[in-house]
Amino acid sequence: MKREKKRTYTSDTRDEQAAKTRSLILKAAKKLFRTEGFDRVTISKLAEAAKVSMPTIYAIFKSKRGVLQSLIDEALPPEQFTALVDDSMQENSPKKRLSITAKLARQIYDAERELMDILRGASVVAPELKELEQEREKRRYERQGEYVKEMMKKKHLATWLTLEKARDILWALTGRDMYRMFVIEREWTPDEYEKHLAQLLVKSLLDAEAIS
Repeated sequence: MKREKKRTYTSDTRDEQAAKTRSLILKAAKKLFRTEGFDRVTISKLAEAAKVSMPTIYAIFKSKRGVLQSLIDEALPPEQFTALVDDSMQENSPKKRLSITAKLARQIYDAERELMDILRGASVVAPELKELEQEREKRRYERQGEYVKEMMKKKHLATWLTLEKARDILWALTGRDMYRMFVIEREWTPDEYEKHLAQLLVKSLLDAEAIS
């Protein structure tokens, strides 16, 4: 029993250290990517800033692209994302469900806000990152598909909409560019963006009876 406790303690300590190291690397990467640009940051420079070895970064993230991907994926805590998705799936009112969709988009992009300039610059100089973003958008489009199918099945969608058009509209309106243009470029508050997006989704997607 004593040996088992010791192994558990050692394993817990190792996991905590690994999580701390990962966090230090991501924190350093965010700062470097923002101040120097993605293309100018090397693994060597990142290792020096995070005070870790280069092999450690490769072991955790595989590449510089992997570091940036982790920054994107972990911008919004998974539990926060899951809670909003669950709320949306349990909501019967299509109007309220779209309001939750707008809130989810707002929270994702609020969390990603510091990364937006990095992502735009990186996609210009690194074609593989443009592919990464395309893959991410494809996953988002596919994930929204079941949601739209359910609205069509319940006859909540406007009668002129096909399934494909409805998916296209939802995907486009909840994209990062709209948030960037309103909140960052035009200095809307995130609350104003969320409210406007919710209203826009309702007017663009729902049948009149579903709105009332």
